[in-house]
Amino acid sequence: MGTPELISPRSSRVAAARRLARRTFRGKERRFIAEGPQAVREAIAHRTGGTPTLIELFATVEAAERHAEIVSAAHAAGVPVHFADDRTVADISQTVTPQGLIGVCRFLDSPFEEILRARPKLVAVLAHVRDPGNAGTVLRCADAAGADAVVLTDASVDLYNPKSVRASVGSLFHLPVAVGVPVEQVVGGLKGAGVRILAADGAGDRDLDAELDQGTMSGPTAWVFGNEAWGLPEETRALADAVVRVPIHGRAESLNLATAAAVCLYASARAQRTPGGCRSASRG
Repeated sequence: MGTPELISPRSSRVAAARRLARRTFRGKERRFIAEGPQAVREAIAHRTGGTPTLIELFATVEAAERHAEIVSAAHAAGVPVHFADDRTVADISQTVTPQGLIGVCRFLDSPFEEILRARPKLVAVLAHVRDPGNAGTVLRCADAAGADAVVLTDASVDLYNPKSVRASVGSLFHLPVAVGVPVEQVVGGLKGAGVRILAADGAGDRDLDAELDQGTMSGPTAWVFGNEAWGLPEETRALADAVVRVPIHGRAESLNLATAAAVCLYASARAQRTPGGCRSASRG
């Protein structure tokens, strides 16, 4: 690769990337930071209306040599690659130990109406979720379970918070995500699209095992997940078709948000893929 010219740490591009640590600037520029090889690799592959999501890539020389295929893919996609020293990358990074690759990306959230038009079968709704790490992890769980979309309500954390992006481990680029939608609009829209709304709550009057045994989860379903500390407010639970608890068979006091979301989403995914489930029927 030779000895590439390093971008100056005083460059306007570096300053602009550094500002994206703040939500105000992310919203104004409609750009966010994706760090690490997995996120950058997915960002290169992602397109919105034919336009690459990745705008530019900052890389240390060591990281560029270690992940030469990513740098080559960025060049092939017409994405500018800026080589930088470790300190410059660390100044842009939001991690304690940067991995040497930082991508500046365009916002990629989808309009909620577009998600409804796609007639989703499985949706994760984050209502009042404030922890960015949890939001990103639930998004990753939804992706792994084969969900069709994720919706973050207007009372939830910023999707593009660097911790959310990192916790999604690239899943942010895999499925449609709508943001900033009032929970009443989310529920009303999904119900209108024929989707059953299940609120996940440890104090729910319905049991997840019983729902599975009774065969009520094979149709289109949206799970609503609440705040990490206090769950879902009563007015949000009242919007749901059922409030469901994950049964605790051992002595644990409770499950954390991401674990409970994984259990619920996989339960729906399994039910929908059994004979008679909505996915089997649609592909039948």
